[in-house]
Amino acid sequence: MKPIAMIIGAVVLVLAYNSVFTVNMTQTALVLQLQEYQKTIHEPGLYFKIPIYQEVRYFTKQLLVNDEEPTEVITKDKKNLLIDSYSMWRITDPLLFFQTVHSERGGQARLDDIIKSELRVELGTHDLIDVVTITREAIMTKVATEVNVQSIKYGIEVLDVRIKRADLPPEIANSIFSRMRTERERIAKEYRSEGKEEATKIRAETDKERVILIAEAYKQEQIIRGDGDGKSTKIYANAFNKDRKFYSFMRSMQAYKQSFQSGTTILLSENSDFLEFLNKSR
Repeated sequence: MKPIAMIIGAVVLVLAYNSVFTVNMTQTALVLQLQEYQKTIHEPGLYFKIPIYQEVRYFTKQLLVNDEEPTEVITKDKKNLLIDSYSMWRITDPLLFFQTVHSERGGQARLDDIIKSELRVELGTHDLIDVVTITREAIMTKVATEVNVQSIKYGIEVLDVRIKRADLPPEIANSIFSRMRTERERIAKEYRSEGKEEATKIRAETDKERVILIAEAYKQEQIIRGDGDGKSTKIYANAFNKDRKFYSFMRSMQAYKQSFQSGTTILLSENSDFLEFLNKSR
């Protein structure tokens, strides 16, 4: 009898355990009886159910974030864009949500389809420049509003839809980057050409100024040298006029000194004027 009593006690404990469930403050619970809806529990606490005969489905009250897969759209000006977006949503009607999409995964999948569709429709009415700069905020507000209208029938409220990134498809991006690179290279060549032209002008101007400066310096040199030679000649003339014999003697001595260098041979007549003072001394 004792083993039977233990078995019965264990069964009773299992049934008692399975007849109790809790709902916390972040959850809403649906009680189903043979897959038929019985009631919705919104308040947190401890509740009872009929074991095996009834089951409980839980749905969160918290805000959910759905990160959609990137989708390709075409703008009004026929430009392809790869849009990476996310949405924030919550379950407002657990029963309707359960009846239509069954679970959070099903709800996310349904939202993905709605958001992608609305993005294609709305972005198709705007040019590329509007999407990435000017009216992006207004576009996303309108998309969020339209998505929320459609999601209400699934027991879902969409609070916001945002674009994380708006990129060109890889094949188009590579083509654009190639054109941009070619354009930048062309501009760089123009700058280099202009720089060389300007350098040539500066070099030519510098050479011109150098020639002018050298010519001016040579001119000043000749003027100064001419003045010096004139003063020197005047000094010599004054000295010669004061004592012509002595001046003639000194000039001859200087001439002898410069002429009779070591290893120098000079052939002159004995009556040469150049040897006048040597003849006199002899």
